[in-house]
Parts: sequence; C-alpha cells; structure tokens
Amino acid sequence: MEFEGWWLLAIPIIFGMGWVAARFDLRTLLSESRSLPSSYFRGLNFLLNEQPDKAIDAFIEVAKLAPETIELHFALGSLFRRRGETERAIRLHQNLLSREDLLPNDQAHALFELGHDFLKAGLLDRAEEAFSRLHIGNFSKAAQQSVLTIYQMEKEWQKAIDVAQQLTKQDFSISYRKEIAQFHCELAQEARQRKDMSTVAHELATALQVNPTNIRAILQQGDFLLSMGDAEGALRTLSHIEQQNPIYLGLAAKRMIQAYEALGRISEGIAVLRAALFRHPSDDLLEILYEKTKVLYGEAAALALIRESMQLVPSEKGMMKLLESHSLESTGGEFQSDLQLMSQLVCQRTKLLPRYVCSYCGFRARLFYWQCPSCNFWETYTPRRSSITASF
Repeated sequence: MEFEGWWLLAIPIIFGMGWVAARFDLRTLLSESRSLPSSYFRGLNFLLNEQPDKAIDAFIEVAKLAPETIELHFALGSLFRRRGETERAIRLHQNLLSREDLLPNDQAHALFELGHDFLKAGLLDRAEEAFSRLHIGNFSKAAQQSVLTIYQMEKEWQKAIDVAQQLTKQDFSISYRKEIAQFHCELAQEARQRKDMSTVAHELATALQVNPTNIRAILQQGDFLLSMGDAEGALRTLSHIEQQNPIYLGLAAKRMIQAYEALGRISEGIAVLRAALFRHPSDDLLEILYEKTKVLYGEAAALALIRESMQLVPSEKGMMKLLESHSLESTGGEFQSDLQLMSQLVCQRTKLLPRYVCSYCGFRARLFYWQCPSCNFWETYTPRRSSITASF
C-alpha cells in the first residue's frame, strides 16, 4: 500500500473539526447553565452542605419556575416519599400525570412513582390499580413485582402465584420457584385452619413439586400426616430433612419425637436424635433432647448429654443447663449463691440475644420466620441461633 501525500492534510482537518465540536458543546453547556434558575444551584449547594430541608425548598422553587424539568420533579417526589411526606409526593406525581405535554415514557414513570406513593401511604388498592395500568413499557416488569409485593401484604396467595408465574415467563433468568412454593405452603396453612385436608394435601404436594427442597413443605407434611394418624409416614417424611438440609433438624425434632411417641418407640427416637445432634449440633435440638432424656432417663442422664454436647460444641444453652443443675445440687452457702447468680446472668443474656438474623437485611428476631418481617424476602433466616454478643 503506497503512502498518499494528502493523508497529511487529513490530520489537521480532523483535529480542527474536533476542536470546533468541543467549543460548540462547551458553549451549549454554558448557555444551558445560564438558563437554569439560580435556585437550582442554591439547592445543590444546600445538598453539598447536608441541608436537605433547604435544598428541597430551593428545588421546589426551580420546579415552579421551570416546569419542563421533569427529572427534577421525579427527584423531588422520591425525596418526599423517603421523608414520609407521601401526600406531597402524591400531589406532585398526580400533577405530572395531568400535564398534556408529557411524553409517554414520562407518563409511565409518573404513574409508577405514584403507585409507590400509594404503597408507602398504605393505600394498597390504589397502588395496585396504578401498577396494573403499566402493562407494557420500561416499567411493566417493575410494576408487576410491586403488585406481587402488594398481594403478599394482603395475603392474596393465589394472586401472588399467578403474578410470580407471569414474571417467570417474561424473564427465564429470574426464578420465583422458592416464592411460589412458599405461597402454596401459606395456602396449605389456611386450608388446615379450615380443616380442608384434601386442599392441604394438594397444596403441599404442589409446593414440593415446584421446589423439592422446600423444608417448610416437608415440615407441614409431617404435621399433616401426624394429624391424620399416620405417624410412620410422618417419620419417613421428616427423616429426609437431615439429608436435604440438616440445619433444619431443630425445627423437625419436636415433630419427630411426637411421631416416635405415637409409635411407642420413644427410646429409639431419643437415640436417633442424639446421634443426629452430634453430627449436626443445634441448640434447639439439644433443648428438646435434654427435656425428653430427663423425663425418660432422669436428670443425671440429661446432664451427661449436656456435658458431652458441650465438649463437642460449647453453647450458652448448655452452659445455662449445667449451672442450673449445679446450683440445685449444691449443699448451700456462698458457692450455691454464686452458682445461682451465674445461672441467672447466663439466662438473662440468652434472653437478650436475638436468636435469628436475616441474611439479606440483617434484621434480628427472637422468633424464626420463613419471611423476613423487615425486607419481606423468603427463607433468609437460618434456623440457628445467632452468636451475636449482647452488651451488659
């Protein structure tokens, strides 16, 4: 390929065109900045100085002087909603929707934000109506997810299943299998309260079909079989938990003990769960075994179980049981008083500790939840008591 002399002329021409374009963009930027009201820059200054109240007032003034600043309206609406001023957010987004010059995408955005305003205000029916109008467009998927949240808040589990299935069809990369199985478990729980046992069996079977690893469905199936007098079937069902997810053994232990008692094989049940305890240590399982061992074999055998468990995995629950026992066995005097004080202190500490912690939002609770009360995510609690320390 031969060198052409005119190529040398192309280099300064291209450079000159880039310089002209940069100057043009700079002039455009400067002219746009001059057209903005001074309140805009005053608001930015307040934000930088961490004065949000004054910043909002300044931006409201900008919105009045320059109503074409749509993005600023959306930003103000979000600020109002986060501050709990839902009425102002609703009015702002309703005013946007009433404008005839609004582009279709901005109309959808305003309707989406209005739905969140209603949701924040607790007006679930109006929020659902707003989100349901967003059938297509950039906000349709997020709107359906918000409708799914509303149905869960209203405990409309069948509607929640329908929406979750629609979302799965729209985007195969996101699975709602875990949530759908939980919704079927909720329906099974409601059916059991109505004593509709055929529906209970159907919903639990569907839950396990959707998500075979759903431990809650297995536990509910164990309860269902026990209530129907099928202790052997309940035991077979519950015994699968150790293979699938052994951290849930503490939740299954009480049901398994009931099944063994119904079959007249309580000694076998204690032996099976004792072996499981040393394979998968659990405070809940230890507590159940301690009480049953004490009833069946006496206090000494129960304490021997605690000591053996403590040697393997020390726990506050085990320490509390040992201190309680020694304080009762002591002959009296200052030693017994000291043991009682230590026992009370450990007992108080274990009561203050949050047992369970949500792995998603970190919300701490003393009760185990399948759905976090804070973030509303499912199966984010591990059924093991937290080791978080408490201050005295």
